[in-house]
Amino acid sequence: MIMMPSGDEAFTSEFHAALRDNGIPPCPEILQRINAEMQKEEPNLRHLADMICRDVGLSAGLLKTANSPFFGTRQRVASVTEALMILGLNKASQAVACVALHQAFPNLRHIERFWDASARIARLSGWLTQEIHWPNVKAEEAYTFGLFRDCGIAVLMQRFPDYEMVLADANRNGERCFTSVEEDVMPTNHAVVGAMLTQSWWLPDAICNAVRYHHDLAIPTPPDDVTVTLVAVAHVAEHLVQEISGLSQTREWQKLGESSLQQLDLTEQHLSDLCLGASKVLAEH
Repeated sequence: MIMMPSGDEAFTSEFHAALRDNGIPPCPEILQRINAEMQKEEPNLRHLADMICRDVGLSAGLLKTANSPFFGTRQRVASVTEALMILGLNKASQAVACVALHQAFPNLRHIERFWDASARIARLSGWLTQEIHWPNVKAEEAYTFGLFRDCGIAVLMQRFPDYEMVLADANRNGERCFTSVEEDVMPTNHAVVGAMLTQSWWLPDAICNAVRYHHDLAIPTPPDDVTVTLVAVAHVAEHLVQEISGLSQTREWQKLGESSLQQLDLTEQHLSDLCLGASKVLAEH
């Protein structure tokens, strides 16, 4: 484990630069192509579809994601070309990023358990957004943020074998900010690293900011309503997952639960009322 020299900003900057070059998965070529097409007056959807179809896992994952209830397709998507046409490039880019994230860490120990937890939070985040209809957040944004929220953990687990011990300590700490516990022994934290990944993968600014600040009690000003809502929705989703499944217990709800409920104008009674529907959503997958 790399120890952080106290207050050494130059070292921290060098560390992040090294991690960006040799640790954070590069933006997949297909996301770069989609972003390039989005800048054109007439994007070539057929060319993009051909590229996606060359990767069987990516094309299958895109169709599965596009047909999930959180991406708002009213008709069944049967082909990659249809997915691009119906979703549009903004939504399609997020859907492709969700699939590509899984592919970016193929040999990481315990990764399936990690993705399963992230997928549960993502599904419930998307469902909550549809169930309660917060006007400033779309279901696909909440779903995408749920998947990418802790992607920095995957990066650090892959880069530093001892990081799992740091993660366990942070999960057990019911008083200090999660990222502060990480920074006791590292010159970074998973929220910063996750934001570096999401920015390099061209995800929307609100999602990148939400990844960066999702453990902060107060998100730095100027506050972005979408960012703050995304963070709060995911905290509620994680709490419901833990209450329903009894798995992956952390101490984050006791630190951030009250502020999350206030942000979303929810009460503990609302949570109780949502539990049955949330249980059905989790049971469907």
